[in-house]
Amino acid sequence: MGKDASLDPQGAQIVACDAGGTMTDVIVVDRAGSFAIGKAATTPDSQATGFCAALDDAFGPRASTDPATNVSIAGVEACVYSGTSMLNALLTGTGRRVGVITHRGEEDIFLHQRSRQTWAGYGVADLLHHVAHHRPRPLVSRRLTKGVTGRIDMFGVEAIPLYEDEVRNAVAELLAEDVEAIAVCLMFSYLNPAHEERLAELAREVIAGAGDPPVTLHLSHELAPIIREQGRLNTVVLHAAAAEPCRRQLLGIEGALRNRDYRHPLQVLLSHGGVADIRYQRLHESTFSGPIGGLLGARYLSSVTGIDNWVCADMGGTSFDVGLIMGGEPMLDREVTVTRRLFNLPTLVMDTVGAGMGMYVSIDPLTQRITLGPGSAGAEPGPVCYDLGNETPTVMDCALVTGLLNPHNYLGGKVELNTSMALKALREKCADPLGVDVHYLAEGVLDLVTSSLREHIRTVLGTRGFSAADYSLLAYGGAGPLLMAGYSSGLPFRGVATLPSAAGFSAFGAAAVDLTHRYQKSSGIIVPDGADDDWKVGMGELVNLGWDELEERARADLSSEGLDWAAASVQPLAYVRYGGQMEDLEVPSPVPRIGSAADMDALIAAFEALYERIYAEVAKHPQAGYHILELGLTVTIPKVKPRLTCHPLQDPTPTIRAVKGQRDVYHGRRWRPAPLYDMDALQPGNEVEGMAVIEAPATTLFVPPGHRVRMDEWSMLWLTSGDDQQ
Repeated sequence: MGKDASLDPQGAQIVACDAGGTMTDVIVVDRAGSFAIGKAATTPDSQATGFCAALDDAFGPRASTDPATNVSIAGVEACVYSGTSMLNALLTGTGRRVGVITHRGEEDIFLHQRSRQTWAGYGVADLLHHVAHHRPRPLVSRRLTKGVTGRIDMFGVEAIPLYEDEVRNAVAELLAEDVEAIAVCLMFSYLNPAHEERLAELAREVIAGAGDPPVTLHLSHELAPIIREQGRLNTVVLHAAAAEPCRRQLLGIEGALRNRDYRHPLQVLLSHGGVADIRYQRLHESTFSGPIGGLLGARYLSSVTGIDNWVCADMGGTSFDVGLIMGGEPMLDREVTVTRRLFNLPTLVMDTVGAGMGMYVSIDPLTQRITLGPGSAGAEPGPVCYDLGNETPTVMDCALVTGLLNPHNYLGGKVELNTSMALKALREKCADPLGVDVHYLAEGVLDLVTSSLREHIRTVLGTRGFSAADYSLLAYGGAGPLLMAGYSSGLPFRGVATLPSAAGFSAFGAAAVDLTHRYQKSSGIIVPDGADDDWKVGMGELVNLGWDELEERARADLSSEGLDWAAASVQPLAYVRYGGQMEDLEVPSPVPRIGSAADMDALIAAFEALYERIYAEVAKHPQAGYHILELGLTVTIPKVKPRLTCHPLQDPTPTIRAVKGQRDVYHGRRWRPAPLYDMDALQPGNEVEGMAVIEAPATTLFVPPGHRVRMDEWSMLWLTSGDDQQ
């Protein structure tokens, strides 16, 4: 899986982007599966600028030096975006001003919350000291939350009619508060949306008569027709506040690509691992697309290499994300916790801590101890060595002054790092107050960081009852390979690997997935133990109605995106649990529809087989019957993807072209000479003995003494220690 530094724009077929908090990575893949990776600083105010700069960087010397002349990508079949802009809007509260309409009597829903949400996101220590808890700030203020009379009951039947005058008054009051969007969430609208639909008609009449700039309306039965009101309402508010502004940014990127002759819609990576057109109605499903691209890349690696279990460790400028691939597939949560709030968003599981290379390093004035974070320098102003105005040292400054990073090769030499400024800041702000050598302090910071990352990995595995001995570690992100040896030390992984494309691996993952939409809908289907055939058929008809509704929605979405339904593969899903249990399992249905009692038995048998595989046979409890409280559907259309190439192994000794020279590195409390290697010039079969530094334009791999790196037939770089080699 190698990089072609001179990729021809005319041969490009896939473009994928991962826009992080610090850097934007773009991968360009040609028809043969070769690829090139470009990097540029993220530009939050106009993401099209950073996207296009990274795209030009990927084409390297073939890109025009004249900024008025754009590189044509007329032959590209798919452009995929993933990023963190929507998540950042949620984290910072910088989205649109949103008003909410719910039931009368429920106006305090954001204050009293769901009981689980008051505890969500707390660590063990906070859970033990609950008297000190502070509830999260209401997602929408009480002033902007209006209640109207009306009720659909739990069977989908109207119990209280909708009071239309209250609806008109509520909308008018919200317009007077200068809201930019209105989110509507009424109870049991996922069973019967009649009240929400009528409320929308009335609201649009009031909005049209106001004559103000248009206020958008967002309905829960369209965006999140799933049980659990708090998570559903939070999701609709997230969409109203952040998804639509993000869509404007995405349309701007698409416009910039049109100027480069791109002929298709821009696609966006969804949090559950699918891909959709940026005009996709439920764009909020892309909220967590940034961190999951690497998981999808690891899943693709599993399918090619046969290594089914990975711990995926993504380290960039602002965070350290850890996810798991088990049996070749990532884990999926249907309800996620962000900013201590619950959202009904199907999302691939990634556990994140703030531990990137841009994290600030300081000295606590009371304890006289090193403090890491919680702030990060981000892309602007960046670490001290960027020389853009920041005076607080960062983890990256520590890596630079110890010799791990080449100041003349950052981003392939496009950015010159200022070592003297980094050294001065570390000495004045950290080393001198402690009375220690500045290089000794910098190495200590790196040791502290790697120790923290190691414990995070251990926690991710331990809390789920898994062992590192059953997994291989895949390190990626711009900083992932640099500290890989440190944070994998002491954990008994089957193997520890990274890739030449590590810096752009999340973008690679975004390019390696098919166009997939996922749909879900709550239901109320019960099959008691020993149910007769007539009951099973009757319940099967309810299942079919749910699947039919989801398929109709899927057909409409694909039609609006100009996609061919005939090319789609459809997989019905049922979320099944034993009666009395709190959690269910996602069961791919073995039959397209339930047409007989035997079909229902086949669905139940699939659930029991999955349950046994996860929890063991003794945990099964068929006597409690089966509950299907949610139905789902995935629709997949294949698209062009990068190809991984298996290369013949070469001699273990790298060629002279791969040797770049030598640099002193501070390691083990002293300076030592370290040979330098060009990562892109290494060949499959080559081995590098530590201590050494292997450089690529966008990442660096440090090989400590007593370790060895070997490139395999897939161009993956495997790190082993002396103990591993015995």
